[in-house]
Amino acid sequence: MRKKWPAFQWDEAGLASRLAAIRHAQGRLLGRMDGLGFRLRGEANLAVMTAEVVKTSAIEGEILDDRQVRSSLARRLGIKTAGIVPVPRAVDGVVEMMIDATRKYNEPLNAERLFGWHAALFPTGRSGIRRITVGAWRSAEAGPMQVVSGILGREKVHFEAPEAARVPAEMNAFLEWFNVDPRTDPVIKAALAHFWFVTIHPFEDGNGRIARAITDMALARSDSSADRFYSMSAQIEAERKDYYAVIEQSQKGTLDVTGWLSWFVDCLGRSLDRAEEILSAVLFKARVWQRVGNAHINNRQRKIINQLLDGFEGNLNTSKYAKLTHCSSDTALRDIQELLDRGVFLRNPGGGRSASYRIADNSP
Repeated sequence: MRKKWPAFQWDEAGLASRLAAIRHAQGRLLGRMDGLGFRLRGEANLAVMTAEVVKTSAIEGEILDDRQVRSSLARRLGIKTAGIVPVPRAVDGVVEMMIDATRKYNEPLNAERLFGWHAALFPTGRSGIRRITVGAWRSAEAGPMQVVSGILGREKVHFEAPEAARVPAEMNAFLEWFNVDPRTDPVIKAALAHFWFVTIHPFEDGNGRIARAITDMALARSDSSADRFYSMSAQIEAERKDYYAVIEQSQKGTLDVTGWLSWFVDCLGRSLDRAEEILSAVLFKARVWQRVGNAHINNRQRKIINQLLDGFEGNLNTSKYAKLTHCSSDTALRDIQELLDRGVFLRNPGGGRSASYRIADNSP
């Protein structure tokens, strides 16, 4: 770490116009979401939180099942949704961390809370097959904390975190700043918190996911809202190569972190732009159920409609319908025909045994 750490410096004037644009975009998005009503706001929040949990793990190379994440979130947020599925403890752990970070964004962040998040991420006490220290700062016995790449014997060290003995004092300083400092712009604070935490690297594993949870917590404070309507992790995952490059460059540079802050603010802006896609999907779902109206549909049909709206992979055909709803092919065909007659389903091009179906989009 550099001398005078962590006295970060940045070009406030150069970032001012970007921050103003971000503030405007945040306000506009929150205003639109406020106009949706309670149920649709809940759907939008569930969609964003699902993306946040899935993508923050994907950045670290861990692939989670969207349906399991959505099911775990829905249960904890009290949202009724079709397709509740069994959820492994590891998925529940990431969800618990993100829920705690965003729902309790105004509560102080302390070591005990971070230890709880870390324990939730590693419920077995292992990272893969390797046993790690869980729910505590990393110890000297774990060896130097390095980010490396390359083949064995010819590794390239991208970054080496401070020695374990320094971690408690470094984290005390970080947590005091995060909970108390009122002077830093909230968006800049989210970016600084992310960079500061991953540079300390206080745990043996899981530092990136916890850093992004802290970022979400800071952004929730920035929005004064526990509901999340944009996913920073989804945008970071889409720009993962640049994300790692700018962090490494900033860690190896001076205490002037303007480069990191500029990238973070611009990335946040792009995540706000992508929130329009989530809003469109929520409104589409609302139109579909409005079209169904008060007409009687059976539980099989309701289940399939929900699965299609929540990101069904591939094309829906009669055999898939029968398999998913545990019914006969004849029953599946009758269900599908009813939904076609009501204008809820459309038949895709092709026919005979290759016939498949999709949700009709009757938008204005």
